[in-house]
Amino acid sequence: MSTALPVLKADDFASDQDVRWCPGCGDYSILAQMKKVLPEIGVPPEQTVFISGIGCSSRFPYYVNTYGVHSIHGRAPAIATGLKLARPDLSVWVITGDGDALSIGGNHFIHLLRRNVDLNIILFNNRIYGLTKGQYSPTSVEGQITKSTPMGVVDHPLNPISVAVGAEATFIARSVDSNIKHLAYTLKRAAAHRGTSFVEVYQNCNVFNDGAWAYAQDKATREDTTIELEHGKPMIFGKDRDKGIRLNGLNLEMVDLKDGKVKEDDLLFHDEQANSTLVYMLSRMRRPEFPEPIGVFRDVRTDTFEEAVHGQIDEVVTKKGRGDLQKLFNSGETWKVN
Repeated sequence: MSTALPVLKADDFASDQDVRWCPGCGDYSILAQMKKVLPEIGVPPEQTVFISGIGCSSRFPYYVNTYGVHSIHGRAPAIATGLKLARPDLSVWVITGDGDALSIGGNHFIHLLRRNVDLNIILFNNRIYGLTKGQYSPTSVEGQITKSTPMGVVDHPLNPISVAVGAEATFIARSVDSNIKHLAYTLKRAAAHRGTSFVEVYQNCNVFNDGAWAYAQDKATREDTTIELEHGKPMIFGKDRDKGIRLNGLNLEMVDLKDGKVKEDDLLFHDEQANSTLVYMLSRMRRPEFPEPIGVFRDVRTDTFEEAVHGQIDEVVTKKGRGDLQKLFNSGETWKVN
C-alpha cells in the first residue's frame, strides 16, 4: 500500500519570521521567486539547506522554512562544501552578496566554483554594501559616489560572470530581480544542474544605490539594453527584434537587421556548451557598446567534487577495509603532556 506524498506549495517554504529588508528592496522578489520554484524542484524542506554569509541578502535563511545557516563573512562556500560532502542527499544553496562573495569571500568563491561541488550559489549584486549603509563594493562602477568614496570610486569593478568563467564554473547564469518570470526559470535551471551552479542577480538597493540596474529592470528599456541568451537560437534583441550580435573574427559586434543586409543565419547562435573563450567574450558585453546578456551563459557536465572524494574513499575501503579511528590515533609517535 503506497501513501501519496503531499503536494507542496510556496507557502510551505515560508517561515514564521518577519522579513526585515527595507520596503521596496529587490531581495523580496528573489525570496518570492525562490519560494515559488522550491516546490517545483521537488526536494522537501527537511532536505533543503540555505547557507549565507553576512550582508542584507544573508538574512535569507531566516525567511525560508528549511534548514539554514547564517554564517560568517565570505565563508558560506566552505560550510556548504563540508555539508554537501557529508550529506550528498541534501539540496544546498549558498546565498551571498557582491561584497560577501567577491571581497571578503573572494578566495572561497573561486575555489568553490573550480571544485564543482553539487550546490547552487545565488549572488545578489546591488553594487553596494547595503547592510553597513552604503560603502562601495567590488562591483561598484568607477566614479560611483558612495559613503566611503565621496570623490567617486577609483577601483575597476569586478565582473562576477567573468570570474566564474575563469574558474571554469560548469553552470553560469544571470537574471534580474524585477524580471520575475525569467528569474524563476533561471533558479529552476540552476537547481537542475549537477555541479556548482552560479546565478548573478541584478538586485536593486533602493536606499543606498537606487537605480543601479534601472536600464535592465525597466520594461520600457530592458529589451534594448539586455539580450536574453537562449540555447540554439540566434542572438537577437531590441523592442522590434531588429538588432543582433555576430562574431567578426575574434570580436563580437552589434549589427542592424532592419535593412536585410545581415540575415539571422549570419548571427551568433548561443551555445551553452561553447568553449570558455566564447563564454568569456559574452561575459564582457557591457552597455553602452553592447546589450548585457541575461540567461544561461554556460551549462556543461563534469564530475562533481563529492563524486571524486567519495570515489577515493570507496576505493581505499575496497583495498584496505574500513579504517579504525582509535587505531589511527595510537599509531606512530605519541607523547604525554604533563
